[in-house]
Amino acid sequence: MKGNSRESRFGKREKRKKTNIILNSLIALVIILIIVVSAKIFFGGNNDQELTANEETASESKQNENNKEDKGNEIEQNKDKEEKQADKESEEEEKESEENAEEENQEDKEQVVTEGGSGPDVEKTIENPAWKPVGTSQTGEHTAVYDQNHVDWQEMLSAISYATGIEQGNMTVWFLGNNGPNSSVGTISTKDQSEKYRVYIDWVDGEGWKPSRVEVLNEIN
Repeated sequence: MKGNSRESRFGKREKRKKTNIILNSLIALVIILIIVVSAKIFFGGNNDQELTANEETASESKQNENNKEDKGNEIEQNKDKEEKQADKESEEEEKESEENAEEENQEDKEQVVTEGGSGPDVEKTIENPAWKPVGTSQTGEHTAVYDQNHVDWQEMLSAISYATGIEQGNMTVWFLGNNGPNSSVGTISTKDQSEKYRVYIDWVDGEGWKPSRVEVLNEIN
């Protein structure tokens, strides 16, 4: 009886030992699985975040490159427009200059120069059928007005400047007055008196004052 009882206790002990081993193994396996899953979640999440961050950075970089490219294209287009505009303005200025030169050449060809003139103070007389009226802002019936503050006076000076080539800023007016119906005469010089002229101008209705004759003077009387 004692032998059987001892064997029974030994068997129970062995069974309990095996059970503990199995349980410990299962617990260890569960712990390992938990560690593996946790590691996967942790490191995998970081990888996902890093991948997302990299994708966002790449997207922003690409967007910046596209913006730079668009801005560069816009600058290039504006530059092309400015160059085309400059070329157009240059062509217009060149064309205008050529037209003015052609007109001046035509005037030079048509002008008639004779020695002397209406008095002993006249060196030579210039007449040019190519001269044109200088234009006017006046309307209605015209009467010459010899008042320096009146528009008519300014338009007469414009006609004299046109005929002589002397700008009004460099002009001294010695006399400007009546020379008959719709006609005036002015004596002017440069401020240093190196050039002296007597200019005859006629009024053309609706078109303004037109030079008719220029006398180059050798002195101012």
